[in-house]
Amino acid sequence: RIHDNAVVERYDESRLSVAHLGGGITVGAHRNGRVVDVNNGFDGDGPFSPERTGQLPSGQLVSLCFSGKYTEEQIRKMITGHGGYVAYLGTNDAYQVEQMIKEGNRKAKLVMEAMAYQVGKEIAAMAAVLQGKVDAILLTGGIAFDKDFVEYVKSMTEFIAPVVVYPGEDEMKSLAMNGLMVLRNEIPTKTYR
Repeated sequence: RIHDNAVVERYDESRLSVAHLGGGITVGAHRNGRVVDVNNGFDGDGPFSPERTGQLPSGQLVSLCFSGKYTEEQIRKMITGHGGYVAYLGTNDAYQVEQMIKEGNRKAKLVMEAMAYQVGKEIAAMAAVLQGKVDAILLTGGIAFDKDFVEYVKSMTEFIAPVVVYPGEDEMKSLAMNGLMVLRNEIPTKTYR
């Protein structure tokens, strides 16, 4: 809703590809005020992130699961807590990775660009969900503060729609704002089934 009037008139009449860039990364297709498709970022689906592996080759994952070397809990932790930046660079702190790049760490730059590449690819997939009719692409979350990351994603996706950046973690503010709008009868209460 914060995006209302920035590029489109109303959220409930817009078609957006929204990428939340945090410890996990989700990219969703929003059509007329509803999320109609989104990757399961919590379980590691979609792009890799600071803590999550992202999409993996299923055959190799099955082999790893049945190798006898790891428990189910260990595999889950690899996918959702020790993947992504943690696996490649030993940190889940995107700001630290940004600093590593500024200090000339070529591996950190390569890993950051690989993650941005996967985010751009997922945004383009959501454009297909919206049948190519995308009003805007929104980038949110802590990683959206990283200008180089954002520029890489924009270079891959600006041909689809304008890219608008809302850096930071504003989930609680958004929930409170929408709750208040319901209480004021400015928007209807929605029931999802």
